[in-house]
Amino acid sequence: MSNTVKTTFLLAALTVLFVLVGKAIGGQSGMVFAFGLAVVMNVGSYWFSDKIVLRMYGAREVAEADAPQLHSMVRRLSLAAGVPMPKVYIMAQESPNAFATGRDPQHAAVAVTEGILRILSPEELEGVLAHEMAHVKNRDILIQTVAATLAGAIMMLANMAKFAAIFGGGRDDREGGGGGLGMLALAIVAPLAAMLIQMAVSRSREYLADETGARFCGKPEALAGALGKISGWSKQLPMHASPATAHMFILSPLTGRGLMSLFSTHPPVEERIARLLAMRGLVRS
Repeated sequence: MSNTVKTTFLLAALTVLFVLVGKAIGGQSGMVFAFGLAVVMNVGSYWFSDKIVLRMYGAREVAEADAPQLHSMVRRLSLAAGVPMPKVYIMAQESPNAFATGRDPQHAAVAVTEGILRILSPEELEGVLAHEMAHVKNRDILIQTVAATLAGAIMMLANMAKFAAIFGGGRDDREGGGGGLGMLALAIVAPLAAMLIQMAVSRSREYLADETGARFCGKPEALAGALGKISGWSKQLPMHASPATAHMFILSPLTGRGLMSLFSTHPPVEERIARLLAMRGLVRS
């Protein structure tokens, strides 16, 4: 199954889960209220997320005269991707990492840390930037906002269910609702399911950005090498990052193994590297 098809399937699963939970918990009115509130919150986040996250990590915009090689790479890759040249930012962080943001390709920005500029070779850095340009090209900020909207609405409905179950039950079956025990079960299960699906959407987009980025730069092995270096150095120089923005980075600044890996916004780095190396010979530089 391709990553695009997988993303479509996962978003459809979130939509179905939202509809089922909404009808079971609050009937039509409860469902519409939760969805409307989630849309308002997430659209606001989508519209202003670029400014918020850039300020959060102290990113400063750099002119071409200040970072000519970086600008040259981004310009070359934007032409390969067929998108406008994004703004370029540098974060004063030793931990190597990078992210792209912006509500659409016309308002995009690419940010890299000082650490990543020091540890990567030019080819590896271009691989990282190609991955970020792939996020811009694939409109991943929009897709992840849609996923967050649906997941947020499900979580709001689950909270409604919890209070309804505690304070006396909720709607009867004729109005499309469920009983107290059923709502309490949904209040526990639905947010977990929504979070797992939302994380799966994020992981699917990372795989797609790796694949698309490798085609933009023509060197999948360079991106694979960069991921290996970033992973190793990040353990020595951890980055202080908010869980709310972890999904934006090329490699999650947050670490988790075992059960917590289910909630990771990124696929295992070893799997990403293996997939990229398998593309060698299939992509022309």
